[in-house]
Amino acid sequence: MTHQPPLIAVPPAELDDLRSRLLATRWPAPWPGGGWQAGTDAGELRRLVDYWADGYDWRVHEAAVNALPSRFADIDGTPVHYLRFDGERPGALPIVLTNGWPSTFLELTALARRLAMPSRYGGDAADALTVIVPSLPGFTFSPQRPSLTEPPQTHEIWHQLMRDELGFDRYAAHGGDLGAGITSRLAEAHPDAVVGIHLMAVASPVRYDAASVTPEEQAYLDSVAAWSAAEGGYQHQQSTRPLTLAYGLTDSPAGLLAWMVEKYRAWSDCAGRLPSRFSDDFLLTQASLYWFTGTISTSFRPYYEYAQGLTRRVERVTVPTAVALFPADLTQPPRSWAERVYNVTRYTRMPRGGHFAAHEEPALLARDITEFLRAHR
Repeated sequence: MTHQPPLIAVPPAELDDLRSRLLATRWPAPWPGGGWQAGTDAGELRRLVDYWADGYDWRVHEAAVNALPSRFADIDGTPVHYLRFDGERPGALPIVLTNGWPSTFLELTALARRLAMPSRYGGDAADALTVIVPSLPGFTFSPQRPSLTEPPQTHEIWHQLMRDELGFDRYAAHGGDLGAGITSRLAEAHPDAVVGIHLMAVASPVRYDAASVTPEEQAYLDSVAAWSAAEGGYQHQQSTRPLTLAYGLTDSPAGLLAWMVEKYRAWSDCAGRLPSRFSDDFLLTQASLYWFTGTISTSFRPYYEYAQGLTRRVERVTVPTAVALFPADLTQPPRSWAERVYNVTRYTRMPRGGHFAAHEEPALLARDITEFLRAHR
């Protein structure tokens, strides 16, 4: 039997270095009042940093990551890491799941298992899907694309992975955040292969007549503008001067954790209480994956490339599209707004959950994807 080498085996010296950096964190002077109003709460961050340094067992989570069904493909000279969860029935429809930021492939594993083995979760084996979960270029175990300007873009890498490497002539796709954009471009470029897409966010039309905007759509646009003004500082920095930020986050694990944890709190359905949705071990494993692979810098590239006009804009998606909106996610586009760009055949407002729905509410998300794809299985 041939044994695959472990996906990750952090040398003891790197674990020692991480612990030393955490223990030597140079903390800023506290502001009056504290809390989360001006950024990550100092008390919460100190608690997590202390646990990361003394108590959190990386080796347990390293073993769990290595136990996942990891594979690598070479796409035009670019290695791509992905997980493959085979459906529990023969001929299961394939689906590619794409995460957003600051997530990793790990966040999608609970969803992937439910989709591939529905009978284990009270579902029907006939609904099983074969699930592919790639790591985005520059995220954890997939190296960044070698060029800022030259193809292929990520959606084309995904198509080559699904069709040429894995041999799937027809497949579905799901994504939220950055993954929603990649999924949309994939469907637009390859409607002959993509049977349907499931999204947690939608692209806005490139052009539209302002006079045609409905009151509901205008309220949505106003809410997006208000969110960008209040919460969009990270996006502006990552879109304009990502490398300036990357030096600090690559050097300081406490800084990296602060940058990530703020988003997990603000964008989830946790009512301001992180532990209600995310265990300390989950948050620290996500941060550790970025830290040990040194990829926080390259994870910023999609923001910069989009802002610089290097990423293809979505014009019109003709394949059947499902939109699932979780109440604590960043935006809540009305159906009519989504229909300006997509062929919307299913539109669902979820009762709970947020930006990280694959981890927060995998059962709700799996059911919506499953029901949408029954017509195509």
